[in-house]
Formats: sequence, C-alpha cells, structure tokens
Amino acid sequence: MDDDQGFTGINVIPFIDIMLVLLTIVLTTATFIAGGSIPVNLPKAEQSEAAEPGLMVEIDREGTAHFQGQACDRETLRAMLLQEDRQRPLLIRADRAVVLQSFVDVLSTIRELGFTTMSLQTETPNG
Repeated sequence: MDDDQGFTGINVIPFIDIMLVLLTIVLTTATFIAGGSIPVNLPKAEQSEAAEPGLMVEIDREGTAHFQGQACDRETLRAMLLQEDRQRPLLIRADRAVVLQSFVDVLSTIRELGFTTMSLQTETPNG
C-alpha cells in the first residue's frame, strides 16, 4: 500500500478562525468610530433618527468644537470645512450642557459655508 495519497479535502477550520477574528476587529472598530471619540452627553428627544455617515462636528461640555476628532476654534473650523464637499451630510453632536452660544456659533459657521444636509444627533429617553 502507498501512504502518499493526495489531499481528499481542505481543512477550513483555521480559515474560519481567522475570519472570525477579522470580523471581531472590524465590528469593534466600527462601533468605536460610530460612537465618536469625544465624550458628549447627548440631549434627549422623543424620536431620534439614524444619522448618515459623513462629516462630524462635535461640541463638548466646555464648548470646544471638534471636527473629525480634532479640537479647533471657530476660524480653524471654517478653514477645515472650506476644504470639504458641501453636499456631504454633516452631523452635529453637542453635549446637552453646552452653552447655547457655542452651538449657535458652530451652526452659524456651517450655514455660512452653504452645507445642504445637516443633522443634530440626539438620543431617545430610554437610551
């Protein structure tokens, strides 16, 4: 008898293990990105819609604006937004304790630049 037989099948268990690890990494990363990296205590609203992915402006409790995770003042925000496509959806995440003037300043800058699609992220009362 000859012990040198050809492969009768492919062992896919290691491939499945690798794919599960990659899937876990992708889902963990996507959750982190979707949640935002700036700690913002969102205001509550009776109804909340899912936001489209796009540009993100966050305003923390102290009133500091962050564009795509980078802290900036009003003029820097204006300069950064000038480089972006005005048709891209823009999501505003503002802490519920932020001074209204900080929010109005950011909103005014966004409107002046002519962004057409904006939304304000909120959360429902039950979380």
